[in-house]
Amino acid sequence: MDDTSAASPDGFTDVERDAIKQRAAELRQEARRGTGADKAAADEEDVLGVIAGLPQPDRAIAEHIHAAVAVQAPGLSPKLWYGMPAYARDGKIVCFFVSAQKEKARYSSLGFNPEANLDEGAMWPTAFAITELTEAGAAAISALIRKAAG
Repeated sequence: MDDTSAASPDGFTDVERDAIKQRAAELRQEARRGTGADKAAADEEDVLGVIAGLPQPDRAIAEHIHAAVAVQAPGLSPKLWYGMPAYARDGKIVCFFVSAQKEKARYSSLGFNPEANLDEGAMWPTAFAITELTEAGAAAISALIRKAAG
């Protein structure tokens, strides 16, 4: 086990601790920005900056998710969430991307919070592993985002 997956005495891995610090910085930045069009533009710029800094194939996947949200769910607002691209409605995160490289994981993922309209019966998935962006995968991502934004 390497240092990134071993929990420290406080119970958090280095990756988890970094994500917590990133989220705290995001909350401080949100408080300084206030509300309105300037905040929305700055939030999107932050998301695009993070996406641009991702290595491939994560960058291509995140770019597709960002474009799919713009087309399929224009009512969702881009913002950073734990240092990763996320999309919110009324300030609540609906869906988010998690980079395999940043998390030192085997795959990236597209996740959905309870605000997403994905309900199907008594059980449904809330996260999807993505190892590469295929044509079928891109179509599935677009359909999931459209449904989540409902």
